[in-house]
Amino acid sequence: MTSIRPPSRTGAPGRHSRPSGTGRAAAVLVLVVLGALIPVLGPSPALHGTGEAEAPGTGGIGLLRTVLFVALSVPLGELFVNRLARSLPGAPPDRPRSWAPYAAAAGLAAALGLASVVATGNLVPGSAADIDVGGLYSSRDGKLALVEVNGFLAAWLCATSRRPGLQVWPLAAVIVADALRVHPTTEYSPLLGSALTLVHLTCASLWVGGLLYALRVLRRWRHAEAGPALLGLYARVAAVLLAALTATGVCSSLRRMPAGTILDQLTDTAYGRVLLAKVVLVAAVAVLALWARARLGRAADPLAACSPARAEVVALGAVVAVSGLLTALPVPIRW
Repeated sequence: MTSIRPPSRTGAPGRHSRPSGTGRAAAVLVLVVLGALIPVLGPSPALHGTGEAEAPGTGGIGLLRTVLFVALSVPLGELFVNRLARSLPGAPPDRPRSWAPYAAAAGLAAALGLASVVATGNLVPGSAADIDVGGLYSSRDGKLALVEVNGFLAAWLCATSRRPGLQVWPLAAVIVADALRVHPTTEYSPLLGSALTLVHLTCASLWVGGLLYALRVLRRWRHAEAGPALLGLYARVAAVLLAALTATGVCSSLRRMPAGTILDQLTDTAYGRVLLAKVVLVAAVAVLALWARARLGRAADPLAACSPARAEVVALGAVVAVSGLLTALPVPIRW
């Protein structure tokens, strides 16, 4: 049976169907990116015409936060998918090389950059002399920034050790610190907001990083039966993650933009515009995920689902970039 199966994957039908699927995925991505192009270009286009002032260094802070999100997603996704793979009978022991050490190093650099901003009174430092490192210990934001720096440092040490699974704990500390950071104590019900952000960020990291690593594993398991099974198992869990992301995202948006004003603020505020772009991108990701699940269930070659799944990774990367920009923009006013 194994000697018959490979030719069926490399025959003429497979060669003709793959470009078609790739073309459709590319068309979907082009339409979605066009809808979200202005916010992705940076804070200035999103702020244009809103009457809101651009905070110093918004673009750089958005970039640093994007790197921080990616640094969380990559190792958590690897741990998540490896756990799924261990539950599959007959799964090959071969795994791709871990990117967790590189992700932790990038996260450490981004966390240091964000901590330097906090150390200068939430301003972009002009020189090293402007950074008050000792001042980080005297404020809530400074202490949380230090938790993120130490968390990524500990995650890097764990990722390079003989027990990389331990990095889940420092990464969890980073997520908790970030969830607390974005909801200051002066905010209305800050603990509720932090709880929503905690669930949202965790699910997003598992979804983005998990899909990336699952596709890397499938390349290694190209001729193994466990490959399609792993993708199917991931797809089932990803459906739950998407539901949790949607619920927490809607609740968080309603907390910052009450239902009576949300339509106006989606077009009249920079935060609302970028949030709208994020919603469009997430909707496209959901369509690509459903497409991959459908192809996985009825295609003669289950690995044909990899085409829309790869497009889904690209779209998720755009979602992460928009999310990084969103956290750097001014929060809309509760009218």
